[in-house]
Amino acid sequence: MKSCFYVFTLVVVLLAASCGRDGNKLPSEYLARVGNDVFTAADLRAAMPAGLSAEDSVAFAKAYVRNWVNTHLVERVAASEVDMEQIERLTREYRDELIMTQYRRAMSRQAQEGEFAEDSLRAYYEAHKDDFKLERPLVKGVYLKVPDDAPNLAQIRRLYRSDKPGDIDKLEKAALGTAIHYDYFRDSWIDWEQIENRIPLDLASGDVSDIARRRYIEIESQGFTYLLSISDYLAPGAGMPYEAARPLVRDRLLNQRRRAYDSRLLNDLYQRALDDGLMQINI
Repeated sequence: MKSCFYVFTLVVVLLAASCGRDGNKLPSEYLARVGNDVFTAADLRAAMPAGLSAEDSVAFAKAYVRNWVNTHLVERVAASEVDMEQIERLTREYRDELIMTQYRRAMSRQAQEGEFAEDSLRAYYEAHKDDFKLERPLVKGVYLKVPDDAPNLAQIRRLYRSDKPGDIDKLEKAALGTAIHYDYFRDSWIDWEQIENRIPLDLASGDVSDIARRRYIEIESQGFTYLLSISDYLAPGAGMPYEAARPLVRDRLLNQRRRAYDSRLLNDLYQRALDDGLMQINI
């Protein structure tokens, strides 16, 4: 305890000396002042983390006091330059939102998280399809990255273009021991960016729509052969397929659930306040 007191005393002495060197000589009862607001040694003691060396404690104290001064200076300037009534209103609104959020969490975890039946998600999607538009392209297909010296590269070149189920099984087995990357996504939409980041497309001509029309692309670069087969393509602006829109649908339904739950909570608080005589409305 004595060593901690010694370090803190040293910090206060050094900080006061530093302030003196800066030409702002402060009375001993406080370490900094902005207008009528003061920062005292007791304030610094309450903020000081435990276990710091004397050198680190001095550095922390200087930074902490400087931050305190900066904050109070900004407040003084802001009071004359900005609409403080608006700031107070926004602060109250934010505070009320935080209280409501914490109250909701305390009253019901279901309102914060919760799951939805798949048929509910799909029903909402079907009713609001026009709300969900793509911002980036989606594709279906097959992608492989294979070493140029792979002994079965010719076989893989043939199989990745085939739509026959038997050939797809053969492709998976051939890729298992050979390919650096192998992604089969003919059954699900993926963001084009996931493929674009894996292929040196600067060596290919055209954008994704051109590649989609060509269906197949083969690029040889730095000892590897990149093979891409695109079986389907959706351009930006097209309607989102359900699997892509599903997370957005869930978020919408969750927000609706939260708003409904908040309304019930507020109505309950309102009624309890009336019943208990806590509140009275005369209009």
